[in-house]
Amino acid sequence: MIVLLAIVLLVNAAFAVAVWPTFYRRVAKDPRARDASGRPTAFLTVHRVLIGTALGLALVSAVVAVIGLILG
Repeated sequence: MIVLLAIVLLVNAAFAVAVWPTFYRRVAKDPRARDASGRPTAFLTVHRVLIGTALGLALVSAVVAVIGLILG
């Protein structure tokens, strides 16, 4: 059972790493991402925090998965 859960965590981490950077590139190109003087807007800042959090959780998932595979 632990191995199955570890595999699910690894799939979750791989999915996040595959999806979120692409999403960030799209958000960064969005006209709402920068104001008239080129400074980042709240739109970009919020998305950076969300994406950073998602990638941080992916990292935690990967670490826990590896630990589960080693111990399982």
